[in-house]
Amino acid sequence: MKIIKEALAGTFESSDLLVKIAPAHGDLTVVVNSEVIKQFGEQIRLVVAQTLSAMDVDEGLVIIDDKGALDCVIRARVQTAVLRAAGAADIHWEQLS
Repeated sequence: MKIIKEALAGTFESSDLLVKIAPAHGDLTVVVNSEVIKQFGEQIRLVVAQTLSAMDVDEGLVIIDDKGALDCVIRARVQTAVLRAAGAADIHWEQLS
């Protein structure tokens, strides 16, 4: 998916995260800010990378502000932000897992 506009998904509430995504030409940059970065930083980055890869996102700026979210929440928030940023009208739900 091609990121065509800025988008947000999520909140700053405990056990959630806020995903900000914006267009960037030529590369994919992921920035992770988390209260639990020392314990779970690698896992957060892995879930974000897998989700972006599964959605064929290879360009853009993704900023994650995590407040202790579970993997399923991370995945859902990233998917939502990507769909919003891509302006997706025809969503293939079977590809989102």
